[in-house]
Amino acid sequence: MLGLCMKAGKLKSGEFATTEAVKAGKAFLVIVAADASDNTKNTFTNMCSFYEVPIYIYETKENLGRAIGKEQRSGIAVCDEGFSKSLINYLNAI
Repeated sequence: MLGLCMKAGKLKSGEFATTEAVKAGKAFLVIVAADASDNTKNTFTNMCSFYEVPIYIYETKENLGRAIGKEQRSGIAVCDEGFSKSLINYLNAI
């Protein structure tokens, strides 16, 4: 699902791009790697809480990057409401 979202151009990856998407109000979901630094996780958690964007801590940086066809990524933002709803349903099911 993340790969499809990436191909559709509805995903931002990396700390800087994810932060920009959340602050611009374009992000509907943020996924942060479980092995990201505590500072990174706290920054994303606080930012998503402030901007009321759902956030999930999931998998590793390597697996997040591989899912979207890139190298390691510590954070990704889904910028499409339909994709984000599907991903939230999946993440809640596991």
